[in-house]
Amino acid sequence: MIVTLTANPSIDRTVVLDSELVRGGVHRARASASDPGGKGVNVARVLTASGVQAMAVLPAATGDPLLEALTKKGVRYCAVPTDGLARTNITVSEPGGTTTKINEPGAGLTEATTTALFDAIVDLGRDATWVALSGSLPPGVPSHWYADLVRALRSTACKVAVDTSDAPLLALAASFPESAPDLIKPNSEELAQLTGADADELERAAGAGDPTAAVDASRILLARGVGAVLATLGSAGAVLVTGEGAWFASPPPIDAISTVGAGDSSLAGYILADIERCEPGERIRRAVAYGTAATALPGTTLPTPDQTCPDAVTVRALDSPDSSPEPARPSSVPFDTQTLS
Repeated sequence: MIVTLTANPSIDRTVVLDSELVRGGVHRARASASDPGGKGVNVARVLTASGVQAMAVLPAATGDPLLEALTKKGVRYCAVPTDGLARTNITVSEPGGTTTKINEPGAGLTEATTTALFDAIVDLGRDATWVALSGSLPPGVPSHWYADLVRALRSTACKVAVDTSDAPLLALAASFPESAPDLIKPNSEELAQLTGADADELERAAGAGDPTAAVDASRILLARGVGAVLATLGSAGAVLVTGEGAWFASPPPIDAISTVGAGDSSLAGYILADIERCEPGERIRRAVAYGTAATALPGTTLPTPDQTCPDAVTVRALDSPDSSPEPARPSSVPFDTQTLS
């Protein structure tokens, strides 16, 4: 079983426009949709759609529409009782893949709810293969909470992945190596937050075929105890850095529609490959394939296995004697541009 934690879940409302968003203007939506959201929920949705048993752990009030939405998606959940309803996040999707997000802060959690959520994760982690701690923390939860969770989960046999940003990410890193997870999944901005690198330069260099800066930054985290770094680098692809070496995966160009959930899909793809005991090159291939597929889908739609195309992803082992890229195999997917987040 894979357990995901979403401490700050949401209902994700997506509005699709036919034209470019104009600040102060009046727009008519071409389409709209609402889905259960939050980064851990997204990971659980992708895993469930791939036929893997996943459990989404989250705080939720009795009767919260979020729980009904999860049930409709077929996602198993463990809801820790709380008073406030899940926040609503709004995504405005423009032609060409540009997305504008407006995220509410979320309802605050009491100390009792926070403790119950913590205990639920540790308890479920004892029987889990992976536990993924994902997303922001709601008001009332201290920024060091993820660091505390990682330390507690070390007493179990599960692997731990963390995908967060800003204060919770910095607090996690401040407690390395005691709080170092088995996998951390930063995007370029988050990797820059942790290592002092320049986020734009990380993506620019990787886009030009040279991911050295991203690999070097990732190795700073490995030196501080992190087991593996899966760093997504926008349209350039991603790097995977472990104690075994480093790999760079380049996606095929696609028609980008929405970047929402791309990073979460990448994490799910990596976990799917890991539980199948795939080698690192295949793990990053699957991660980029899932992230790319999410970018080609509208709004908060997340990919199923038949919507991914791993054969179209080019993977290069950077530390091997022969670091020439493995050629991508032919794909029937119409690609043009893409962005991972």
